[in-house]
Amino acid sequence: MACAAPPETLTGWAVERPGPIASGPLTQVRRPVPEPGPGELLVTVEACGVCRTDLHLAEGDLPAHRPATVPGHEIVGRVAAAGAAVTRFRTGDRVGGAWLRATCGECRYCRAGAENLCPASRYTGWDADGGFADLTLLPADYAYPLPESTPATTLAPLLCAGIIGYRALRRCALPPGGRLGLYGFGGSAHLAAQVAVAEGARLHVLTRSARARELARSLGAVSTGGAYDRPPEPLDSAILFAPVGDLVPVALAALDRSGTLAVAGIHLTDIPPLTYQEHLFYERNLCSVTANTRDDGQEFLRTAARIGIRVTTSPYPLGRAPEALADLAGDRVQGAAVLVPDREFSGS
Repeated sequence: MACAAPPETLTGWAVERPGPIASGPLTQVRRPVPEPGPGELLVTVEACGVCRTDLHLAEGDLPAHRPATVPGHEIVGRVAAAGAAVTRFRTGDRVGGAWLRATCGECRYCRAGAENLCPASRYTGWDADGGFADLTLLPADYAYPLPESTPATTLAPLLCAGIIGYRALRRCALPPGGRLGLYGFGGSAHLAAQVAVAEGARLHVLTRSARARELARSLGAVSTGGAYDRPPEPLDSAILFAPVGDLVPVALAALDRSGTLAVAGIHLTDIPPLTYQEHLFYERNLCSVTANTRDDGQEFLRTAARIGIRVTTSPYPLGRAPEALADLAGDRVQGAAVLVPDREFSGS
């Protein structure tokens, strides 16, 4: 599919002054369109998912790595131009950009297949401008080829919410047919849930949102309850998606012997003191989830296609990105928020 020549100016949103979402940390920006360097793709954005990590960056929970960064790392778009030495993609190809943007490829973590732990790793929408714009640059080696037949709004949440949820599912060591608890049920959790159910898990969802509990039941949860409720049976595994440290002891106490809790967020409020006997004894395990590898992304995208994963989205025009973040902060988003092109906003 051919693309028109890119314009000279891109339009988007940047985090100018991190702070509470009500203070308006996003500012509309117009910038010259960058030339793709060696190994880079200039991509016309078709859709960009809104991740809780974008909210953490906007509100200052994540320290800015550079000033006035354009957030967004669940990017679906088309190659408008390719830099030198790019062989995987050509102009017009549909591609996806995710959180992991670059690694050194040489450290012991990269050599061991754990590139997500690379000390030199860089991230889209944090170390470089992301997809809250109508154009962006992506490194070709970290981009994913995407199908033509699936709507961009459906694909976008898969590229971080889906991938991170998939890694969290593997980290929580869920046994075949095991009992899984999910704490929080937003964009990432509702995708991980479907993989777990497809693999035979008994799913219990604990979240404060009544709408999210309804969605969970429609996706196969055998029980739902409030975030601090006790599930009706001991859990073999649990994943904490809500960035609430108070829920760590709650989830640990719900685990059966030798159960594992994986904390999936990049940011978490402080964890209160744990009681060894109640929360950790009987070989209960507590682990974190850090970014993803490209293998995680490829495996998840294949899995999502195989099981026919259902993506629940709330679309917003790009010009309403601040509203999308505010709704995410207020738990008013059903499934995953996704930004789509806005002709009035871009001035095209």
